[in-house]
Amino acid sequence: MRASLLQVAVNEDESVDSRRRRVAALVRDQAGADLVVLPELWTTGAFAYEGFGTEAEPLEGPTYEAMAKAASEAGVWLHAGSVPERDPDGTLYNTSLVFSPSGELAASYRKIHRFGFDKGEAVLMGAGQELVTVRLPDTVVGVATCYDLRFPELFRGLVDAGAETFVVPAGWPERRRAHWTLLARARAVENQAFVLACGTAGTHAGVPQAGRSVVVDPWGEVLAEAGPGEEVLTVDFDPESVAGTRDRFPALKDRVLGLDRPRR
Repeated sequence: MRASLLQVAVNEDESVDSRRRRVAALVRDQAGADLVVLPELWTTGAFAYEGFGTEAEPLEGPTYEAMAKAASEAGVWLHAGSVPERDPDGTLYNTSLVFSPSGELAASYRKIHRFGFDKGEAVLMGAGQELVTVRLPDTVVGVATCYDLRFPELFRGLVDAGAETFVVPAGWPERRRAHWTLLARARAVENQAFVLACGTAGTHAGVPQAGRSVVVDPWGEVLAEAGPGEEVLTVDFDPESVAGTRDRFPALKDRVLGLDRPRR
């Protein structure tokens, strides 16, 4: 299976409309990949809080339309990162969109763990409630977003729902870059799953981004890692090795404490 992680640079000198068109072209350029992944909040920037309200879209808004079309034209599964979604009741959510190769919406996920403590996303956006998995032809993808990476119980819930590959778009800051790689590897090892973690490059509202998108195998080995700037990180991996890893080292069968969360 071939995955392309598009480590998009988000900078203030590029309009949202221009970046949307540019990213759609980047997606179309990945024809031949099986799965393409975009970062978190790449339309606005994960730390550009003041833009969440003004750039928020309905679920089937301009980003939805552009990404659905790009996925269809490239013939790829597309995890289109996340966008600030405005629900009909007015609530904002950090919402991920996953499209099939025909451009149909396969799943959406509202981020459960909101970052910012008493400011930013944590107070401006609502919290999602449901774990989300997506069945691709060769693997079951568990969907998580950025700050979710710090909460292992979410990933165990995704494993219980059948996940073999975790896709994690993020807007991770450079100052905590060491945690990014460490946590991606930890989630891979403890769940014996692949982790595809796609971050942004550039600077969001004065906050330099880590970049360093990474693909990790079920043993915690880094298969590929990007640099700090805008980059397309492409890697071939074998989803069937998840079952083999879990059979050879059946640690998940020794679980004692479970996790019960709503899921779909």
